[in-house]
Amino acid sequence: MGATRAVTDASFAADVLKSDKPVLVDFWAEWCAPCRKVSPLLEEIAGEMGDQVSIVKLNIDENPETARAYRVMSVPTLTVFKDGEPVRSIAGAKPKGELVKLIQSAL
Repeated sequence: MGATRAVTDASFAADVLKSDKPVLVDFWAEWCAPCRKVSPLLEEIAGEMGDQVSIVKLNIDENPETARAYRVMSVPTLTVFKDGEPVRSIAGAKPKGELVKLIQSAL
């Protein structure tokens, strides 16, 4: 990971809910092939839009409480949080343009 960073159940509130800018959370898992497809796109977007949005990754196997709290049923699930609230969510691997649109909807 470069421009994105990992969050955990323990750090979620501080890193995501209390963030002063929108946060895109990538709910992912080690065994998930589509998650591996999305990961480099998120790195690219984080590099390009890092001043406007934080992009974080939460491993659902290691952090089941947060995944359960936000009813994550499949991975990858990408959810934009703004002002401590989930704004929009998409599930599945999506092209970069769609990911950027998801982020822009919260800006």
